[in-house]
Amino acid sequence: MFYREAGQFKTTYSADQSVFPIKQDRWFIAVVLLVAFFVVPVVANEYWLQVVLIPLLIFSLAAIGLNLLVGYAGQLSLGTGAFMAVGAYSTFKLTTAFPDLNILIVFLLSGVVTAGVGILFGLPSLRIKGFYLAVATLAAQFFLIWMFNKVAWFTNHDPSGSITAPPREMLGITVTGATATAETRYILVLAIVTVFALVAKNLVRGRIGRSWMAIRDMDIAAEIIGIRPLSTKLLAFALSSFYCGLAGALYIFCYLGSAETEAFDIIVSFDVLFMIIIGGLGSILGSFLGAAFIVLLPVFLTNAPPLIGVSMPIDVQKHIELMIFGSLIVFFLIVEPRGLARLWQIAKEKLRRWPFPY
Repeated sequence: MFYREAGQFKTTYSADQSVFPIKQDRWFIAVVLLVAFFVVPVVANEYWLQVVLIPLLIFSLAAIGLNLLVGYAGQLSLGTGAFMAVGAYSTFKLTTAFPDLNILIVFLLSGVVTAGVGILFGLPSLRIKGFYLAVATLAAQFFLIWMFNKVAWFTNHDPSGSITAPPREMLGITVTGATATAETRYILVLAIVTVFALVAKNLVRGRIGRSWMAIRDMDIAAEIIGIRPLSTKLLAFALSSFYCGLAGALYIFCYLGSAETEAFDIIVSFDVLFMIIIGGLGSILGSFLGAAFIVLLPVFLTNAPPLIGVSMPIDVQKHIELMIFGSLIVFFLIVEPRGLARLWQIAKEKLRRWPFPY
């Protein structure tokens, strides 16, 4: 079979500890990236770029951030939507206050601001955990959205209470705002998500990731062996919030263009949580798989019935969508708690042992 690691010898420690130790995996990822960067912008129409691929990548980034906190560090959070809002509003304030500042620097600074807010709301994790920590982060969700609604300074005193992404250029090309093309915004989002996905993958493989997993599995034992719960948990909240804030900035500046606080309500927090449950807790790949499922399922339910001659009202589609979400969450929690990423791992193991799969 084509998927074999026999004969691929590692002669250095760096080769043995590489992100993709099997040669076929490296080829597969390289082909996927080449297609994503050079083929998709040419062949995909505006509908697929704007409605499917851009939100898929943005929610994948948010799911990675939440997975760092929940899947790797074991700290349950229901405030993802609020942290995305912090990133979006921070980006809006920075772009309007410093119009000459590079948009990439603005995105990173917004992530840093969100990380600081995440640390603030992560302080209760030092004393509480589980359901009680989820309630504490849920309070962050309601408080931050209320603050953005009530304090007009965050919207530059706009009477509508909404924020709008101003046009910004990189290398002479408009990448944000109404005049930016879908292809340009897609490539920008794809580049950012690719870089930070690789950063997250390497992060969880190192000392920091091992500390998170030790805290997740048994915090008392982790503290006994020298891991400091204070810095470890707060770092998890900071990095998770950074990713969510960056995703929120891209959500407004590269996808919606203009939105109010309703774009970051509690439904967004639950959607991102469903992504990592269905995709797989403690898996970077699972974040992408879960986001793809959540984003593509409504598109499928919208376009599939007309293809087979069935007329389905919008409200029925939404009810079916919610029923499928709930059923799959229960299914994965009972049958395969590690989600779609685990199923993909099992499939690869069977390919490696074909024709004698176990």
